[in-house]
Amino acid sequence: MGKESGMNITVIGCWGAYPEKNEATSGYLVEYNGSKILLDCGSGVLSRLQNHCSLEELDAVVITHTHADHIADVYSLEFAILILMQIGKRKKPLDVYVYGSEPDDLPFCFPQYVHVHSINISEPLIIGTVKLEFSENLHDVPSCAVRLTSEDGKTLVYSGDTGYCQSLIELARHADVLLIESSFYEWQKGLMDGHLTAGEAGAIAALANVKQLLLTHFPHYGELTQLVEEATQHYGGPIHLASGDMKLSI
Repeated sequence: MGKESGMNITVIGCWGAYPEKNEATSGYLVEYNGSKILLDCGSGVLSRLQNHCSLEELDAVVITHTHADHIADVYSLEFAILILMQIGKRKKPLDVYVYGSEPDDLPFCFPQYVHVHSINISEPLIIGTVKLEFSENLHDVPSCAVRLTSEDGKTLVYSGDTGYCQSLIELARHADVLLIESSFYEWQKGLMDGHLTAGEAGAIAALANVKQLLLTHFPHYGELTQLVEEATQHYGGPIHLASGDMKLSI
């Protein structure tokens, strides 16, 4: 499901709340033109990431919000960077960009090895030759979505955790891939705020006119293939279920 050129996306983890056995919660590796960017670093991500990217090569981590299933492993990653730099295997500090909290409020310990930055919704970010833009989500803690654009115009939009909101539709306009949370089935619509049903994910994809849809952040019950069926009721383009180690190139 992939090729070597273009913007390459690897699913490291795709579960909500906690990882299934031998898997991980939210974590997605984006590679383009030599840059390696990790979107979220949840439980189990650090171990599985190393199957696809050495920690010496990782350029940046973007944390969409501070719930544990999106940030838990970043503190162990900090120690890995410290050790790799002390023994000479890694040459530069790691940049970590976090939305919803000031760097001094987070339990990072080694600023000389991990440079922590706050994400400002209104300020685009450049990592290598990739441009990152952000929008505010509807969630129970501050949370953002992110749009990554390569220098050749390829676009990935990652929803982070969110309820249905217009800002995500606007951010996702005409994206090549929309990587979007699908935490609930349609029978659960309206029962909990701050997350999407599969049908809502499909509706957002249709309104944003994206080229393909990648569902993620799954519940731990039910038949996940039903999520695709429910998204299909609203969106007619290609729909994929994320899975650990899945690769997609655009």
